[in-house]
Amino acid sequence: MQKTIAILNVIAWGGFWAFGYLALTTDPSEAHRMMIALVLATLGGAVGLWAWFKLVRHAETTGLTQKPKFAVPEHLRTMPEGEN
Repeated sequence: MQKTIAILNVIAWGGFWAFGYLALTTDPSEAHRMMIALVLATLGGAVGLWAWFKLVRHAETTGLTQKPKFAVPEHLRTMPEGEN
């Protein structure tokens, strides 16, 4: 299943870049074509992000990579008992 998601990821990002280029370079008098290219580029970007996040989560759960270590902000740390 992960190979399928990886292939979908590559195709989606390819569509994002191709249709995004078409949307940016279309003559403004052809607004209908520009909007279709913009919608397809947006769909490609959304599917590409979804697939990428799925692949990252799979890599973290299977141990292929380490989970990120986040620092706890100062205001969220617990204070010792007598310092309130």
